[in-house]
Amino acid sequence: MKAIRLAIVMVVLFGLGYPLAMTGVSQVLFPKQANGSIVYNDKGKAVGSELIGQSFTNSKYFHGRISSIHYDAASSGTPNYAPSNQEMIKRTEQAAKEWLAKNPEKSIGDIPLDLITNSGSGLDPDISPAAARFQIPAVSKATGVSVQKLEQLVKKHTEGRVLGIFGDPHVNVLALNMDLQKWMLSKGK
Repeated sequence: MKAIRLAIVMVVLFGLGYPLAMTGVSQVLFPKQANGSIVYNDKGKAVGSELIGQSFTNSKYFHGRISSIHYDAASSGTPNYAPSNQEMIKRTEQAAKEWLAKNPEKSIGDIPLDLITNSGSGLDPDISPAAARFQIPAVSKATGVSVQKLEQLVKKHTEGRVLGIFGDPHVNVLALNMDLQKWMLSKGK
């Protein structure tokens, strides 16, 4: 009987109490993050999350990493293929061909790896600054926005390492594209 009472107390304490307490603390200390880091446009409409990549197909926008799960957050994860896997090689070669078709002035060695490979989750919202800069000529041609302005936007959205030591510098593609769209609208483009 003692064991049953102890089990009930533990279920209530750790199965209900602890999760509710952590949810409350998160909502108070980190409300944006606790609610999914949702990004809103100027009209207050939710357009995405800072934490989940999106598929941008229009040539007027910067593109993120390829996703083997088509940016479906319910299917987070990706096949863990070795570099020698034939499906991985075929997918990477296809991605490289697509980038070269959009950027004929570039060579295969110019393509940053994060544009032709996907992340472990398949949902990475960020690209390297080199991947963003690689896309500038094509985005400039598609939008009529000067290369210099696009370089400024990429620089503005480049975030450094966390605490100066963790991770690599990165650019959030959604934030960059939203800022680009806002600038184009302000200039009537």
